[in-house]
Amino acid sequence: MTRFAILRSAALAALLVLVSACNSAPKRDAAYAPMLPAARPAPPQAVSGAIYQSGYDVALFEDVRARRIGDLLTIRLIEATNAQKSASTKTGKTSSATIENPTILGTTPQFGLPGVLPLASTSNNTLETTVSSANDFEGSGDSSQSNKLSGDLTVTVADVLPNGNLIVRGEKRLNLNEGNEYVKLSGIVRPIDIRADNSVLSTKVADATIIYAGDGAPADASKLGWISRFFVSALFPF
Repeated sequence: MTRFAILRSAALAALLVLVSACNSAPKRDAAYAPMLPAARPAPPQAVSGAIYQSGYDVALFEDVRARRIGDLLTIRLIEATNAQKSASTKTGKTSSATIENPTILGTTPQFGLPGVLPLASTSNNTLETTVSSANDFEGSGDSSQSNKLSGDLTVTVADVLPNGNLIVRGEKRLNLNEGNEYVKLSGIVRPIDIRADNSVLSTKVADATIIYAGDGAPADASKLGWISRFFVSALFPF
């Protein structure tokens, strides 16, 4: 094997390694990072000889529903949308205009056509002009879209508003075969909408941002190339 063939094989092997490394671990999104609870202050020095010692109490009953920064809350995704739209347009326009032969210096101009006797009465022409136009347009379009998203996503409480509502955010990252899948959610939840099992329906989340996206080979295969996107975009003149 020649030196050139060895170098070519090494370059091809390096390229294959780079391609195989494209399917990396899922990337974290800082905008949906979990919020950690604030550190608890150290308990005060216990007074010896007392029955009750501060900082060593035991909660016999406590509500498990999220209410503080850093608490966990499960979102039940039950999103379903169905939209249809139909449009039809039809226009038409017809116009005509006639310009009579003007009178210039007391006479109406006349002229003969090229190649015809200029004084022949049958060949005399004037500046009288008739213009007419007709335009018709008809177009129609139909659009329909249906989406459905179901599942569970556990998020953290990022902040508590003055009225008691909770700002929540979080994401779920999955690595499946040759690609990564991401489910991200943020919004505002009322404590009254939280169920006894510490869950809330996604339809109860205000100002909700729900993102389901992916990357990797499967996601790239389902995307149009930049030339194909140009031909189906509004920039294409035809």
